[in-house]
Amino acid sequence: MYRIILAGFLALAFVTTDNDKLYNLSKQRTVYICTGKYSKKYHYDNNCIGLSNCKSDVIEVSLKEAKVRYERTLCGLED
Repeated sequence: MYRIILAGFLALAFVTTDNDKLYNLSKQRTVYICTGKYSKKYHYDNNCIGLSNCKSDVIEVSLKEAKVRYERTLCGLED
């Protein structure tokens, strides 16, 4: 993948390597979700009081996964 930056009349192209992609994956934010059937929120802190009612397992997932795969939104206590 190439990134092109235009600065005046000069265009610079940067090549993204596989190492860059691995680095970006390792920087992804981790969040916590309750796996309960009616759970709708994700939490930055695994000790959030919003997770105290969870009767199922609490799992650690990436922020992107919480939003896209599990369709969760941020806990109102943490925004």
